[in-house]
Amino acid sequence: MPGVSSARAERLVNLVLCLLSTRQFLSAERIRATVPGYADAPSDEAFFRMFERDKNELRELGIPLETGRRSSFDTADGYRIARQDYELGEIDLEADEAAAVALAARLWDTPGLAGAAHGALLKLRAAGVEVDETRVGPVQPRVRATEPAFEPLLAAVQAGRAVTFDHRRGGPTGEVVRRTVEPWGVVSWRGRWYLVGHDRDRDDVRSFRLSRISGPVTPVGPAGAVTVPPDVDLTGYLEQGFAPPPVIGTARVWVPTGQAYGLRRISRVVGPRTHRGRPGDELEMDLRSVGMVARWLSGHGPDVVVLHPPELAEMVRRNWAAAAAAHSEARPEADPGARADDGVRT
Repeated sequence: MPGVSSARAERLVNLVLCLLSTRQFLSAERIRATVPGYADAPSDEAFFRMFERDKNELRELGIPLETGRRSSFDTADGYRIARQDYELGEIDLEADEAAAVALAARLWDTPGLAGAAHGALLKLRAAGVEVDETRVGPVQPRVRATEPAFEPLLAAVQAGRAVTFDHRRGGPTGEVVRRTVEPWGVVSWRGRWYLVGHDRDRDDVRSFRLSRISGPVTPVGPAGAVTVPPDVDLTGYLEQGFAPPPVIGTARVWVPTGQAYGLRRISRVVGPRTHRGRPGDELEMDLRSVGMVARWLSGHGPDVVVLHPPELAEMVRRNWAAAAAAHSEARPEADPGARADDGVRT
């Protein structure tokens, strides 16, 4: 649910689970007492505004929300989600697709979260909502989190407490720095877990990879002291932080036929081109950093020719010269500029 805060997304999921788990129409008041998140509404008016927004959100997502009444004696409408309209039909998976589903079935495989899921079902039953688990199916999604910091950070987020911990910057050999953070949420991004929150030491929003947190996570201050900004997009923040730099131009290179497959995968083929009698192709790629692209091209040696821009060709030439100088004792006859071609060839 892009653009939806973590608290609201969790409430919407709870609402869907509640309405899917019953055959009867549930009134708004019963939903308020049953679904976690609605009890926080400070007034009846605030609850009904929140509930109206959530109903519209579900309908925009294509979820078939039904409105009706249990009997003619009811004075208020109730709500449910018809399973026959919501459930998928029979699915026939290929071998690789089945393998992907098997991997996805490992989602939410931590004791703390498994207990929370079980507790949610118990709360629904205690509120008198009929829960039909036999129709949910055998697939049990899980998220695997092995980092020791995961559960204490998740508990701190739920309690609204600041935390302090040691965090290693930039990998295994980086500096270990003590951080005090107001946690907003724990997010999975590209197979890794991150804490997103307000770093008190730097007075700014920061993310921390959980695998780089060493030692214990210690709560500080009273519960409820941390306020998550409304409608904060935790995943969007991580996405923005890991986004590639902007495109600053276009690089054109020539590669011989049957060579430089790695470059071909990240480039666009302009067309066949012969260079000094050798058949090959002209490639075009987005230029985000001259230095970064120069490092890619330098490793291909004579199997790449930079056609444009000239500053990229010059930087590749310098990389070659530096590599030749580093190995000058082993190969004193090497000429680092021998393959230069009028400031264009590299």
